[in-house]
Amino acid sequence: MRRLLISVGLLLASTVIMYGLVTISGDPLQDLYEDQSPNKQAKIDQRIQILELDKPVPQRYLSWAGGAAKCLVPGLSCDLGQSRTGQDVTALLGDAISSTLALVSASVVLAIVLGVSVGIVSALRQYSAFDYTLTFAAFLFFSLPVFWVAVLLKQYAAIQLNDWLADPVVSTLVVAVLAGLSGLIWASIIGGDRRQRLLVFAAAAIATIATLSYLSAVRWFAQPALGPAAVIAVSLAVGLVVTLLGSGIRRRGVLYASVASAGLVGIVGTAASGWIETNASWTVLAALAIAAAAVAAAIGYALGGMDRIPAIRSAVLSALLAGGVVFLDLLLRAFPSYKDAVNGRVVATIGERTPNFTGTFWEVQIDLATHLVLPTAALILISFATYTRFTRASMLEVLNADYVRTARSKGLTERTVVVNHAFRNALIPVATLAAIDFGSVLGGAVITETVFGRKGLGSLLIDSVRNVDPNPVMGCYIVLAVSIVVFNMLADITYAYLDPRIRLS
Repeated sequence: MRRLLISVGLLLASTVIMYGLVTISGDPLQDLYEDQSPNKQAKIDQRIQILELDKPVPQRYLSWAGGAAKCLVPGLSCDLGQSRTGQDVTALLGDAISSTLALVSASVVLAIVLGVSVGIVSALRQYSAFDYTLTFAAFLFFSLPVFWVAVLLKQYAAIQLNDWLADPVVSTLVVAVLAGLSGLIWASIIGGDRRQRLLVFAAAAIATIATLSYLSAVRWFAQPALGPAAVIAVSLAVGLVVTLLGSGIRRRGVLYASVASAGLVGIVGTAASGWIETNASWTVLAALAIAAAAVAAAIGYALGGMDRIPAIRSAVLSALLAGGVVFLDLLLRAFPSYKDAVNGRVVATIGERTPNFTGTFWEVQIDLATHLVLPTAALILISFATYTRFTRASMLEVLNADYVRTARSKGLTERTVVVNHAFRNALIPVATLAAIDFGSVLGGAVITETVFGRKGLGSLLIDSVRNVDPNPVMGCYIVLAVSIVVFNMLADITYAYLDPRIRLS
């Protein structure tokens, strides 16, 4: 509560400073002074009335703050003023926030998942070839200008990929290069002596060659789909992996509950895929997810035995991830029809969606996703490097702590030591970074949104600053400031969840 009250006071003080800076940054009537139309004075008078320029700055701020305070009172309509053109700022923010949140959420979540995962592996394989390679890549990505990365992604990840998708055949050279990279990556991750690394390299390379050759031969890239057998197999694998990472396969009740829940969702989802494909909507999918979680919780309760709580948790997570596999399969089925509808230009380079595009629920989702691919990749490359380095450093520090050595000396398995003892404490600095990163990316995606033509929060903020339009600037600022405050409060709560010592103190 103390932190919350301090944050509110800080927020109020910052809005006063920001409003004053915006009002003295230029003249909102400058463009109208150069207007040659006969109704020039009428336009000036209208803008003076809209922006209340006939009132002193403190009175204008109090008027704006009074309208903004209505956003906190239930039953009152939020009033953030009007732009210089007479548009409602609340409506402008609604459109901009939806575009930016889709971009930022995807990029931050993927950057955290990938960066934390790779950082942990890098710490566990310290001073290995994998560690050195990731260190070099992290510094390289962190140093790249985002506008340069965005242009390169447009050229090589969009234009050339779209050209390749017209006749998607994987050449022998590409297969050989990818097989070599796959072998090197897996050999570095698994490690071991020279003989073991060579065996892992050979196995990974052969598996990559066989997989790519088969997919190219059956033209899977032209008409992608997982199929019932693959959906069920991947769902079962998801249940196994969730158990392995969460509780360990030695806890049979948790293992049976997770695999049974994931397999059941995969089987039922495959059997009902036709109905889901026809009647799909986000409401229907949310209802199905809730039903799957409820059934999984019941399975975890029935099969968990002495480990009911972790069994329920693992079963629910496995069921939801298996539902994601079914969702992915249904998306892939709609890919050929979407490809024909956009004339083969699948990977989009500009905008939030294809203009005037109408299609099925699944085609619309593919369209939104393909417009997110390039800007998300541009943001991920920068954030990925940061999360990788922070996680690696934090994990190495925790692995050398006394309680970790004590856990090993008690005979606990390496998985238990890493996941249950080291991983949670290593995430504390990452939680701080994630809270700051979300707010900074929310307002710092200006360059990315400009390059890819997305009308998001950053673009609205920059345009409003250029036009000396105070109300949209303040609307954007209040959204960014509140998001930073909220996510820092969530970081504090996360500390208590990750470290019981913080909670007990």
